[in-house]
Amino acid sequence: MESQTKLIKAHLQAGKTLTAIQALEMFGCFRLAARVKDLKDSGMIIDKAMVKNDNDKHYALYWEVT
Repeated sequence: MESQTKLIKAHLQAGKTLTAIQALEMFGCFRLAARVKDLKDSGMIIDKAMVKNDNDKHYALYWEVT
C-alpha cells in the first residue's frame, strides 16, 4: 500500500483540491495538515483557503500551486 503522503501528493499534483474530510474518506488520513506540512517540507508548494459551509463551520481547502 502506498503511503498517505504519496497518495495525497498525487491527488494534489493532478490539479485537485483536498479537505480533511475528503482525505479521511479517500486515504484514511486523520491528520491532513501534518501530511501537507511533510509535502511542503519536501519542496511542494501548497496553498490553502479557509472555507465556511452552510452550517457556519470552517475547514481548510488545500491545493498545489503550480
